[in-house]
Amino acid sequence: MSSVKELVETSYLTSIPSKYVLPTDPHDIIVSEAEVIPTIDLSLFTSGTPDQRTNIIQELGRACCEWGFFLVTNHSLPMKVTDEMLKVSKSFFDLTEEEKGKYSGNKLFDPIKYGTSFNASLDKSLYWRDHLKVFVHPHFNAPLKPDNFREISKEFCTGAREVAKEVLKAISMSLGLEENYIHKAMDLDLGSQLLVVNMYPPCPQPESAMGLPPHSDHGLLTLLVQNGLDGLQVMHNGKWVPINPLPQSLIVNIGDHMEILSNGIYKSVIHRAVVNKETTRISLGTANGPPLDKIVRPAPELVDGESRPLGYRGIKYGDYLELQYSHQLNAKSCLDLIRI
Repeated sequence: MSSVKELVETSYLTSIPSKYVLPTDPHDIIVSEAEVIPTIDLSLFTSGTPDQRTNIIQELGRACCEWGFFLVTNHSLPMKVTDEMLKVSKSFFDLTEEEKGKYSGNKLFDPIKYGTSFNASLDKSLYWRDHLKVFVHPHFNAPLKPDNFREISKEFCTGAREVAKEVLKAISMSLGLEENYIHKAMDLDLGSQLLVVNMYPPCPQPESAMGLPPHSDHGLLTLLVQNGLDGLQVMHNGKWVPINPLPQSLIVNIGDHMEILSNGIYKSVIHRAVVNKETTRISLGTANGPPLDKIVRPAPELVDGESRPLGYRGIKYGDYLELQYSHQLNAKSCLDLIRI
């Protein structure tokens, strides 16, 4: 199947092919006034005073409870590394279809996979999106071209993993757990990290297409950066809120497996990617989770038979990914399958 990028560049499109048309919900409400997701200054956790550390842990807990999305500032991932990763990602998509096609395939756990839509063999309507997915931890992988992709992506993914590690420490403490609880319970030294590079080319009918439909993410945390173009929207209090990140910040969101582990105290949040007419948006996401064979279940410390009964059954992380990939991408439908 041809990529969206190829479709745009080889055709003079005034409308989109019917297979990309997605029915819109006439009841969708998009917030137009300035509603801003919380911002967490990570330096107050990593190097602040005891009072500052306590306060930022409490702020993070509120952000996880009330939004499930937040911006992280003053983190350890250098902006130069992020910029280089965005550049080399664009260079990957600029390769010939033949070169990129070496990584095309339908197997979920292929170390490197290039494709379009979400699961093009299953999607009823296709999404206006090309993507590259690379498993980068515990075993690092990278496409052979561009030549500098391996070096740059390794530095970027290692840096993102270190930020995730610190955020997870703070989340552990916000749940009343020891700071390394999540890291140890989820075996994160051998945990899975998936790099997802999304390209959303210009679309002649952005109101009729979707980059990605409403969905929640697998894993514990997703960290996201983008090339200065907005397109991410988060469902909050029944309305879609556009995310406009601060310069040099990371967008972080709670994944389904954090919801399971916290026994529903913190919930993954539905979000979507919209497209635009003018220019290409690129985003870099790193999904951080446990090893694929790790069974994720609610932490016993967060289960109380009366006030907070067990809310989810345990499931291997890899099995959950297979469950999500074998279904239409639809809100939190996969998580709903394992609720008790």
